[in-house]
Amino acid sequence: MFGGIVVGVGTVVEREDGPAGRLVWRAPASLPELPQVGDSVAVNGCCLTVTELGRDGTGPTVAADVMPETWRRTTLGRLRPGDRVNLEPALRYQDPVGGHLLTGHVDGTGRVTELRPEANAVRLAVAGPPAVLRLCVPQGSVAIDGCALTVVAVGRAELMVALIPHTRRATIAGAYAVGSVVNLEADLVAKYVERLCRPLGGAALGAA
Repeated sequence: MFGGIVVGVGTVVEREDGPAGRLVWRAPASLPELPQVGDSVAVNGCCLTVTELGRDGTGPTVAADVMPETWRRTTLGRLRPGDRVNLEPALRYQDPVGGHLLTGHVDGTGRVTELRPEANAVRLAVAGPPAVLRLCVPQGSVAIDGCALTVVAVGRAELMVALIPHTRRATIAGAYAVGSVVNLEADLVAKYVERLCRPLGGAALGAA
């Protein structure tokens, strides 16, 4: 489980598709501690298991295996060496949940459609799949690239959140532009409610 509070931004070193799919990123110096082999880490909101630790000329590196389903469902397959990624270690039981509970299981991807400054914030609009949008409510929660955010508004085709200055500085959100593709994870409670209501006529996540 994760809390949607990004603790550092890493840099992609290598991405291997195919049978030996894996992702390697350089850990930032700001991380409070490095993960260990077997640990879970959210990379742009996608839960990955650390398989190898290393070092290059710049600093420590972390590698994780990535299976085909993950490449298909998330934005990880779009990453290139030099791209920056949000990082969050798995929560410990005594850790505060500063955002909201996340599984790191991405529900789908969205595309940034608008960035509009408003005083010290930036309103960010993201077009997303109906299966995710119908689980979002104003003042509810959504994770964008693993960052826990509050939904400002939601329509049939897109949702809107507001980014404070700290979020833009401390995560990859500061580099978003119109057209950026992002990972989305809907609220965990909403997904369970939908599942329980399905026998009463509710639609399943992923249905059209």
